[in-house]
Amino acid sequence: MITRALALLAVGCLFSSAAAAFNGYVEVTNDTGYDIHYLYVSPAHAGDWQEDVLDEDILPDGHTVRVTVRKAKGSVYDIRAEDEDGDTYTLWDVDIAKRDVTFTLDDID
Repeated sequence: MITRALALLAVGCLFSSAAAAFNGYVEVTNDTGYDIHYLYVSPAHAGDWQEDVLDEDILPDGHTVRVTVRKAKGSVYDIRAEDEDGDTYTLWDVDIAKRDVTFTLDDID
């Protein structure tokens, strides 16, 4: 009886943690030498980019912005920046629960 109760408890915990939404953030640092005018943070393999998280702001070279994610299905994201010249920098499959992002010229597409 106790073994069955423990097994049911373990299964319940498995499903409740899988259904839990991810809440967190990623800090994005611009070390490209150029101002970033657009920044997109989309769930990995979403098929399209979410809205620009900078809105009408820019991310100057040498600065950092914190992007908050709420009620997401997971913590793995694709992140794209676009600088003042229209050059793009893309990082794929970033687990934002484990690391922040710094864009450099090495990341240019």
